[in-house]
Amino acid sequence: MSIEERIAKRIAGEIVLSNKPWKTMRKWREMFKISQIEVASKMNISPSVISDYEGGRRKSPGSRFIKKFVETLIEIDKGRGGPTIKEFEKLIDLSAGAILDMREYSEPISVKELCSIIEAEIIACAHLGGRKIFGHTVVDSIRCIESLSGMEFLKLMGTTSMRALIFTKVSIGKSPMIAVRVHPIKPAAVIMHGTDHVDPLAIRLARIEQIPLALSYIENVDKMIDRLRRIV
Repeated sequence: MSIEERIAKRIAGEIVLSNKPWKTMRKWREMFKISQIEVASKMNISPSVISDYEGGRRKSPGSRFIKKFVETLIEIDKGRGGPTIKEFEKLIDLSAGAILDMREYSEPISVKELCSIIEAEIIACAHLGGRKIFGHTVVDSIRCIESLSGMEFLKLMGTTSMRALIFTKVSIGKSPMIAVRVHPIKPAAVIMHGTDHVDPLAIRLARIEQIPLALSYIENVDKMIDRLRRIV
């Protein structure tokens, strides 16, 4: 399967499974930096059709329309030299190693809401529990610390830094927070899984950076990812 096919499958699947497909369509179009007029022109339809779908004013599009919509985004991007496709290709390569799951939300949720979903307790900067989260990245902390370069660590942020970085296989949590501390772009929240005890230095660094730090007690990583994928 080509990289374009893999990307198309992921996007189409997310739109189809979304509770608010119109918002997911708009999100992906904006991520590709393509206007409604461009998409409509390529699909030989009126721009108002795209506008109505994205505004929720039309009945949710069928699978055939979604397939054409996604193929159009990719076709336009390829015509520009494939900048977005190339970025996703890098992320997919990383996904085979350090990244276990990465997702953008159609609507933001608060840190507190996210913690509730994955049975997490905020242990530092609880006063920032209302901060909005626009997505998450679940990371194998061992592979992340051992193998990712600085530029690759940046890719953990996906399309926005206003996301939660969730580190699994954590022993005491010091290394992940040091990595966050030295990197110029900070996540909106950090959640750790795999330990009952977080090193005091990690907590101190979270307070210095003013990043909510939470500890998830959910049974296992698979269960965590399953719950995260239910977020619209």
